[in-house]
Amino acid sequence: MRVAVTGASGRVGRAVVDVLVAAGHEVQRLDRAPGEEITQIDLTDAEATADLLRGIAPQALVHLAAIAVPFSAPERDIFTVNTGMAFTAIEAAVAAGVTRILVASSPTVLGYGTPDWTPERLPLDESAPTAPANAYALSKVCVEETVAAFARSAPSVRLASFRPCYVITPEEWDGAPTQQGHTVLDRLRDPALAAVSLFNYVDARDVGVFIDAWLAADAAPSGARYFVGAADALAVDPLDELLPRFHPGTRDAAPALRGTSSAFDNTAATRDTGWVPRRSWRTELHPDALAALAASTSAPDGRTSR
Repeated sequence: MRVAVTGASGRVGRAVVDVLVAAGHEVQRLDRAPGEEITQIDLTDAEATADLLRGIAPQALVHLAAIAVPFSAPERDIFTVNTGMAFTAIEAAVAAGVTRILVASSPTVLGYGTPDWTPERLPLDESAPTAPANAYALSKVCVEETVAAFARSAPSVRLASFRPCYVITPEEWDGAPTQQGHTVLDRLRDPALAAVSLFNYVDARDVGVFIDAWLAADAAPSGARYFVGAADALAVDPLDELLPRFHPGTRDAAPALRGTSSAFDNTAATRDTGWVPRRSWRTELHPDALAALAASTSAPDGRTSR
């Protein structure tokens, strides 16, 4: 189908576009920044966005564009830009006759960065209450509610939002710095680096595969929300030990986790679309990095030495 992807030149967008093209879709790449095969658009301009989508006439819209890093801009700017772009893109898509709209949110909507965060249970699924603690997370809660509102008011359109975990791109597996400036190997060696995100992660290509699966899942309910993450945690040590160390409020819930299984549950995404994550740090990390990680562990159970 013809799919318009906003934020197409971003870290996630590039991988998503590659997956969708490989799957046979005709992809229209939309972004504010110029680039090869990119149609430039300012999604804060409602009239220009509406005109563009009418002209493209896509069957589906995948909205990835956002200020993607918490505290990377003034809080007010993050909130107004992210919520405004999402509303504008969805409104224009509905008016243009788009029948499938999928919008990126974030696991940060749960508010797990706060000192007193105490989950009722683990692993976390879509029933966990949202408790945003910064403008980025708050903007994503509003984006999810915008998707839900349009799902109620536009029954001929199937909409959903998804919460991709900490995205790792192919070049980052090979040692390029991640979004936070350190490498994947750094995050595995020093649990404090990944603890802030509850050790969640997902390969960018698996995100693209989820999107392709959702586009094809005609029976998936409109207005749904999905966690999209790797099946395991970005950690060497068991999560039932690591989480209470960095997040004391998880002490009662953490024993439900087994080994390095993820703190986030993909069941809803698998149920509704058939998608399952295929990649993990064990299969994708550069062999040299895996060897270095193995060399830094010495305990018989494989736990990192301190």
